[in-house]
Parts: sequence; C-alpha cells; structure tokens
Amino acid sequence: QVQLVESGGGLVQAGGSLRLSCTASGSTFSINAMGWYRQAPGKQRELVATISSGGSTNYADSVKGRFTISRDNAKNTVYLQMNSLKPEDTAEYYCNAKKSSGSYVLVYWGQGTQVTVSS
Repeated sequence: QVQLVESGGGLVQAGGSLRLSCTASGSTFSINAMGWYRQAPGKQRELVATISSGGSTNYADSVKGRFTISRDNAKNTVYLQMNSLKPEDTAEYYCNAKKSSGSYVLVYWGQGTQVTVSS
C-alpha cells in the first residue's frame, strides 16, 4: 500500500502563487509516475500535471507556462508550483501515484487539498 499526503493548499488572490507538496509513504518502491489532478465543484476530475520517475513531464494546456511539477525521488515527494493563479484554478487538488505490480498498475490517491483563488 502507498499513502499520499498533500499539503500547501489555501486561499490566494488572483495572480498569486502556491506550492503544493505530496509525500508518499509505505510501499513506495516501483512507483512510476506521480502527478496532480483537480476537481472543481460540479466538474469531473481532470489532469493538471504528471511527472515520470525519470523526470518527463506532462501538463494540461490550461496550466502550461504557469505551473511546474517537480519530484524528489529520494524523499518520495512531488511538488506543484503554481504561479499566476486564476479564479478558474479553484479546485480540490489531488496527488496521484502509479505503481507497477507485476503486470498490473496500481493507482493511489491522496485525500486532496483545497486551492481557492479569489478575483
């Protein structure tokens, strides 16, 4: 099992910045990709950014150029630096980790951290 604990959410004005952190614990070996997803009220959960164990990144078009995902493999921690925040970035942000287990891929989620951007 893998446990994911997020931190760093909060209330910020438009144009401001926040940094989210997510630390994995438990059976963390063979964790491959980690990432961030978000879900706004009444909307489906959507991908924000992912990063592979080798450092390859992928971003949603809506956050490209504003958000940066990074990873410290030694600390089993993934970060999301969010700059130039907009009210439409308001959502619950969830950390995600994918772990290889034989021929399967196990998916783990954190409990979420709220980000609120005021206009």
